[in-house]
Amino acid sequence: LVPHPKVPLLHAHRAVVVKMGKIGKGTGSFGKRHNKSHTLCRRCGRRSYHIQKSTCGACGYPAARKRNYNWSTKAIGRRTTGTGRMRYLKTLPRRFKNGFREGTEAVSKKRAASE
Repeated sequence: LVPHPKVPLLHAHRAVVVKMGKIGKGTGSFGKRHNKSHTLCRRCGRRSYHIQKSTCGACGYPAARKRNYNWSTKAIGRRTTGTGRMRYLKTLPRRFKNGFREGTEAVSKKRAASE
């Protein structure tokens, strides 16, 4: 073992090992992080539901209104209409254009050309 120049020698045969401190916010403190303050939210699915407060930091559950603020326009855009599958809404413009007709079948283009 070669002693480090800046570390004082405790004994002639071994150097003192400097441990990472647990005082600040950095590396040493990450070892102490093993308690979860947030868990999965049943409304939005994010890990933002505060267990002791029993409210979600992302969507505001259990409040009836969904949490959103105009000071964060980007955050609103990430979870607004159009960010999901839109199983119903994506067919609406086409159905509106055709007057919401149902139960009819289009005339075959082959038959229309031959007549």
